[in-house]
Amino acid sequence: MDRRAQQRLALGEFLRARRRAAVRAELGLPDMPRSRTSGLRREEVAVQAGVSVTWYTWLEQGRDINPSRQVLDAIARALRLSPSEHDYVLALGGYTVDHAVTAGPPPPQIQRFLDALGGHPAFAITSDWGIAAWNTAYAALYPNIERVPPPDRNLLWLVFMDPAIRELLPDWDADSRRFLAEFRADAGPMVGEPSYTALVSRLSSESPHFATAWRAADIERFTSRERLFRHPVVGELRLEHHQVAPVDVPDIQIVAYLPEPGSVAAERLRRLVGQAGDTAR
Repeated sequence: MDRRAQQRLALGEFLRARRRAAVRAELGLPDMPRSRTSGLRREEVAVQAGVSVTWYTWLEQGRDINPSRQVLDAIARALRLSPSEHDYVLALGGYTVDHAVTAGPPPPQIQRFLDALGGHPAFAITSDWGIAAWNTAYAALYPNIERVPPPDRNLLWLVFMDPAIRELLPDWDADSRRFLAEFRADAGPMVGEPSYTALVSRLSSESPHFATAWRAADIERFTSRERLFRHPVVGELRLEHHQVAPVDVPDIQIVAYLPEPGSVAAERLRRLVGQAGDTAR
C-alpha cells in the first residue's frame, strides 16, 4: 500500500472516530434514539459540510478521492475540530498547513526560554522575520535592538538598513545575500500577505543592494554554521548560528549564537554580557 493510500485510510479512521465522539448538544442537535447524547450520523455531517452522503461515506472509507481544502475545512467545522485536529486533517489530505503570524508578543514561555540561555545571544522571530523577543545577551551583542522603533524591528530590514549591523558583520555583503535567500525560503508561504508585501516593497525602494539581490531570486534553506561578528567592545567573535522552532508555537523560530566551549569567543562573550549587565545596574 502506497503512502497516499495509508493517509486516506488514516483520514477516514480519524473522521469516523471524531464523528462518533461528537457531542450532539454542542452542535445544537437533539439526542438520538435510546438516549444517545454523542455521535453524528454521516448524513448530518454531510449536510453541514455541504457534500453528498455518498461522497462523505467514501471519504471515511478511505476511497481514492481527492477532497479539496475547502471541503476538508467545511468538514472540520461540521465536526467542531480543534485547530490541531484541523491541521491533522489537512496534512492527511495532502495540504500544507500555513499558520498566521502571531499578533502581539509571543507566549511568555518563549521569553523564559530565551532568558534561560543566559550568556548566549538569542532572539525569536515570527514568520515574516519580525523580532518578537530577545535576551540580554543579544542586546549586549546588538544594542540597537532596544532602540529600534517596533515597526522596524524586523531582522531582514535591520540587516539591510541598520549601519550598526554592517559594522557588526565584516562580511556583510555575503551575509546579507544569504539572509535574503533564507528569508525567501522561510517566508514563501506568506507571499501575498500584507506584512510580507509591505516589507519587500519598503526594502526595494530604500535599499539598492536589496533590490539587486531580490531580483536574483536566490533561495537557500537555513543550515547551522559559524558566524563571524566584529564587536566594537570585545573584537572578533566566532559563534555558531543555530535556529530551532518550538512545536507548540509554529510561527516562531528561536535564533541562538553559541561560542565553542573554552574558546576565545566564549571568554569575550562572557565579558561583553557581564559589562552590559554592570551598565544596566
